[in-house]
Amino acid sequence: MFIAMNRFRVAPDAAPEFERIWTTRQSQLRMVPGFVEFRLLRGPAREDHVLYASHSLWRSRADFEAWTRSEAFRTAHRDAGQAKPLYLGPPEFEGFETIQEIRA
Repeated sequence: MFIAMNRFRVAPDAAPEFERIWTTRQSQLRMVPGFVEFRLLRGPAREDHVLYASHSLWRSRADFEAWTRSEAFRTAHRDAGQAKPLYLGPPEFEGFETIQEIRA
């Protein structure tokens, strides 16, 4: 499994709009080969920002990388630049290979 995460520092007054944009967008992820799961996470609020993270789970790094080169990826991110005023800096990407997995 491969986990892809992006961290977003969002201005506190822009947090409701950030959440609205993410929760109302049309996602194509369910149709992408290798996609397993997506979550948008809200983290701690600081004086100057609220921390968010997008968290997607993929069968493999190769599946994730294939998605980043796909038309579905380009479609999903075509309006991303319009939300820049909401962010304090660019998103920070982090990718992780699964080393151990424990399930209930």
